[in-house]
Amino acid sequence: MAKRDFYEVLGVGKNATDDEIKKAYRKLAMKHHPDRNPDSKGAEDKFKEAKEAYEMLSDPQKRDAYDRYGHAGVDPNMGMGGGGGGGFADAFGDIFGDIFGQAAGRGRGGPQVYRGADLRYNLEISLEQAAHGYDTTIRVPSWDNCDTCHGSGAKPGTSPVTCTTCGGHGQVRMQQGFFSVLQTCPKCHGTGKINPSPCGTCSGAGKIKRNKTLEVKIPAGIDDGMRIRSSGNGEPGMNGGPPGDLYVEIRIKPHPMFQREGDDLHCEIPISFARAALGGEIEVPTLSGKAAFTIPEGTQTGKVFRLRNKGIKGVRSGYAGDLFCHVVVETPVTLTDRQKELLREFDQLTTEGGAKHSPQTKTWKDKVKDFFE
Repeated sequence: MAKRDFYEVLGVGKNATDDEIKKAYRKLAMKHHPDRNPDSKGAEDKFKEAKEAYEMLSDPQKRDAYDRYGHAGVDPNMGMGGGGGGGFADAFGDIFGDIFGQAAGRGRGGPQVYRGADLRYNLEISLEQAAHGYDTTIRVPSWDNCDTCHGSGAKPGTSPVTCTTCGGHGQVRMQQGFFSVLQTCPKCHGTGKINPSPCGTCSGAGKIKRNKTLEVKIPAGIDDGMRIRSSGNGEPGMNGGPPGDLYVEIRIKPHPMFQREGDDLHCEIPISFARAALGGEIEVPTLSGKAAFTIPEGTQTGKVFRLRNKGIKGVRSGYAGDLFCHVVVETPVTLTDRQKELLREFDQLTTEGGAKHSPQTKTWKDKVKDFFE
């Protein structure tokens, strides 16, 4: 069977540009790919036909021979075919990019462009600094052009040369049968250039590591584990790629008095046995000063008092959290003889009063009695 005209197969005119030919092939290849049409012999034939047409028309020499002599001009048996090219492999690589999300910017005419890596910096601050905000400076590693070679990586008086492995593209193509994959050149590491005489100061890297000082503004209300992004202060990109970002991760030091839960604060308030029994006003610290509240008579250990809006106003909150004061009744220690005598007298009086003075003790004794009976 006579072959169809290659331009007709792809559905383009003879004056079609390379991009138009490539776009037409990609559309047909994805439509008729055997993996997408496993039970269709016709789809497989159309895929092979489109493959052959694109393989010829994507190569300038083969296309010129085809335009001059037709199918005979590209028939290897006729001895008139042009030199081999990578057109089909490039297009197939682009299809893989569409299907599998291959990174953009690989460029057919130059070395691979890479975005710089992101950096992380752990910054430890106090709870007060987190609550009220905090401005500080940090020192992070940075890369600057080498003063000796001015960024070329070559020894003064010499110049970088094109990598012979990748031809200056920064990538090499690994092809096995139908599949073609681009990989970073192992010799030049994607730069497309090598230095026969590398600079002694930077060992051919073209850059030297230095530390730079950055100002960091910690917003009020920030919490442990939150991150602040400093755009463009990560590692530099390669071959003109953009730099990465710096992420400052916040770590809040343990506080001797407060524990934070979201925007709320918790603290323990020790009070004496007499204050718990008699009640009265007590003063407690907060992150913004002092506060006072009244505890009632007969307050038990573990009682929690809530002071509204005495917590932390979070980064995304419209109002401050609360402060929860957990009362701890402290048992007196190191008593004098007189104090012991008074306590024994007091204990006798409260015991004679029974459940009136110690309702929890009476309830507990009843439970013990029921248990053993």
